[in-house]
Amino acid sequence: MNIHEHQAKALLKQYGAPVAAGVAIFSANEVEAAAQSLPGPLYVVKSQIHAGGRGKGKFKELGPDAKGGVRLARSIDEVKANVAEMLGNTLVTKQTGPAGKQVNRLYIEDGADIDRELYLSILVDRGTGRVSFVASTEGGMDIETVAEETPDKIITLPIDPIAGVTEADAGKLCDALKLDGDARSDGMALFPILYKAFTEKDMSLLEINPLIVMADNHLRVLDAKVSFDNNALFRHEDIVELRDLTEEDSKEIEARKYDLAYVALDGNIGCMVNGAGLAMATMDIIKLYGAEPANFLDVGGGASAEKVTAAFKIITADPNVEGILVNIFGGIMRCDVIAEGVLTAVREVGLKVPLVVRLEGTRVEEGKKMIAESGLNVIAADDLDDAAQKIVAAVKN
Repeated sequence: MNIHEHQAKALLKQYGAPVAAGVAIFSANEVEAAAQSLPGPLYVVKSQIHAGGRGKGKFKELGPDAKGGVRLARSIDEVKANVAEMLGNTLVTKQTGPAGKQVNRLYIEDGADIDRELYLSILVDRGTGRVSFVASTEGGMDIETVAEETPDKIITLPIDPIAGVTEADAGKLCDALKLDGDARSDGMALFPILYKAFTEKDMSLLEINPLIVMADNHLRVLDAKVSFDNNALFRHEDIVELRDLTEEDSKEIEARKYDLAYVALDGNIGCMVNGAGLAMATMDIIKLYGAEPANFLDVGGGASAEKVTAAFKIITADPNVEGILVNIFGGIMRCDVIAEGVLTAVREVGLKVPLVVRLEGTRVEEGKKMIAESGLNVIAADDLDDAAQKIVAAVKN
């Protein structure tokens, strides 16, 4: 689960992180009061969407020469003018895709006198099995570009889960970021704070890009991106309340109601599979034969007919889907239950695209018989390779 920048900063501020004063607004009527509550005279107006690259993004409605989704303003009138252009319009960045995202809220923040921009993040390093810091002096840039072009400027520091962030760990991070004087003192205090927030709130990512050294040599969290482990949200009702459903795919929201593992993708072949490994293999073989999967969808090992019906409806709700591949290996899952769910969904929503079904395993003959006798236009497949070739051919034709 992701949250907005202003929410992330409010959370980090509770732990004692240095964050500028700021106010989130949801309508133009709130602008003047929000700006007047800040010190000024420099303000920053920031689009709040769940995507990076906002500063370099472009608004669809404003033309190619318009400013991006993060803007400086040197008066309250300038803040108002920027808000009028940004709020309610669609921001396109590298991470949103060409469709972009509508900006439904803005964050007006007190400006900062920046001397240096640094990169800092905390994540779960699967290689070491530990929570790790990633730090670089090259803040404000795409960290992927830095990693590719100048990997020596990135350091990764695993943290001992028993000891936490020790003074030696904090010192190493300060050295990596070339902090001295007040900035070093701030860093020695900040790094344990961020680690505490990360672990206590079950975050999966905490990214600060940039972490800035200001002209007075103090640190400030200038931007913050936070993601949480969905499996731990039951422990954090306060975090769940921050969820912005307008930023999430409606199909993924619907899938959660039925405990379906669903992720929307950009392809044209919808997939319904049981088991994450089999789902990944299904997506891979679709790509092998020259098409692209429209989703990852794992109905699980013991899905009911109702759950399968819901999964099928979610797939058909995607306008990009031009064909559907159902690939089931029945172990705990029975093939006749899958067949019942698929046929129920087809009868309820109709079938406007090719559908290939491959069943194998428990009660497979019963499942195949149900489909064969349904009178519906369903293409049967013998194995996964056969199924992939048939759905790709059907879509291309």
